[in-house]
Amino acid sequence: MNPINQFNWMQSRRHFLASGSHLLGGAALTSLLGQAAQQSALGSGDLATHFPAKAKRVIYLHMVGGPSQMDLFDYKPEMKKWYDQDLPDSVRQGQRLTTMTSGQSRFPIAPSKYRFGRKGACGMWMNDELLPHLSKSVDDICWMRSLHTEAINHEPAITAMQTGNQITGRPCLGSWASYGLGSMNENLPTFVVLVATPSNREQEQAISARLWSSGFLPGEHAGVSFRSKGDPILYINNPPGVPSQIRKRTLQGINALNEITHRELGDPETLTRIQQYEMAFRMQASVPELTDIANEPEHTYKLYGEEARKPGTFANTALMARRLAERGVRFIQVYHNNWDHHGNLGGRMPDQCKDVDQPCHALLTDLKERGMFEDTLVIWGGEFGRTIYSQGGLSPENYGRDHHPRCFTMWMAGGGAKGGSIYGETDEFSYNIVKDPLHIRDFHATILHLLGYDHDRFAVKHQGLDAKLTGVEPAKVIPGLIA
Repeated sequence: MNPINQFNWMQSRRHFLASGSHLLGGAALTSLLGQAAQQSALGSGDLATHFPAKAKRVIYLHMVGGPSQMDLFDYKPEMKKWYDQDLPDSVRQGQRLTTMTSGQSRFPIAPSKYRFGRKGACGMWMNDELLPHLSKSVDDICWMRSLHTEAINHEPAITAMQTGNQITGRPCLGSWASYGLGSMNENLPTFVVLVATPSNREQEQAISARLWSSGFLPGEHAGVSFRSKGDPILYINNPPGVPSQIRKRTLQGINALNEITHRELGDPETLTRIQQYEMAFRMQASVPELTDIANEPEHTYKLYGEEARKPGTFANTALMARRLAERGVRFIQVYHNNWDHHGNLGGRMPDQCKDVDQPCHALLTDLKERGMFEDTLVIWGGEFGRTIYSQGGLSPENYGRDHHPRCFTMWMAGGGAKGGSIYGETDEFSYNIVKDPLHIRDFHATILHLLGYDHDRFAVKHQGLDAKLTGVEPAKVIPGLIA
């Protein structure tokens, strides 16, 4: 963004009028801009896209921990011949390992124990034993088997996947989308976060609001976390004994004090605070209607499964994501934990897949039935992949896989993604990429392209730099991922 324009947009009306010598012209311009000028002062999005957007909204399903690509989507039948043989040095090539397996005396290859089938017109090989529902959607999905990242541990890896940088404190993808595209429903947040509770909770990774922070963007673009128990949003309801009229007068008084503060200091974050108080008051009416799924038809529960009736399940979260999307929320971030399969992979993988299989297929189907599939981008994946060799030997109770950032699989559907396509190839060990590498910077650049933005020009001045989601390293849009 042009920094001069950005500075002007962050001015209050009083500052804007006081700063110019042509006051009548400034007043006329401000009058013409009306409410749009006030929204611009808040940095509330609706920036002009660089080209027509294919996606109006995003539903990002993040599998926290790193799903095992060779057990789900990266079929390696040759590995059966390598069972219990060590990973060759020629394959590993001295690549970095985590401390959880770097001290192992052996690196025994553990081929996937699950059945794979070739599905759809695209001929995608995938685990149809644990993912029978999702396998019906293969031709709607853009399969990406050559993602890679430098981060090898969870904290930097998930931060890089969400914000484009391994160091915390930068805006996440959802915040960039909110900043650029703005709101489609003034009664709901532009960016909502949902955390699903896995049915198996053996080894969950810690996640926190740092992953949906707005960083150096205005605070209104941070994700708003919805809860599955109690009030959907903390403090949205009135305290006991406080009627709505008193709550409203209280908020009006607080806003009046904030307006005085803004006139004195000109801090745009004060305007953000005013807007967020007003949004919270409006959400007292909009959120209960959103979260009340009692009126969903029986067809919905046949589609998503009976688990969709239970708050906090992934099925319920997927259904909520659809309800948010159809009500105009721009970006819905979903987290599903316990994909960090260092041990007991055979005992935990079926639970994880059962949680997400039917709901993912249902979400895609539901969006298509409602005419929303073409302009809703659905993303599925984790922060890295897993190793073909076993961590802790090959005994059933210890069998697991370590982190592997060199190659992993994700998928996209709808919103301009190229359905029925398979991008990238890995070697027979699912260890190195042999065709069409896809760095997460390129992945982010492609997502922004689908939202209508040139990643090189979609920038904000921060600490003297044009800060971007894709950072300072070269990044490129991948045409093979776009319909």
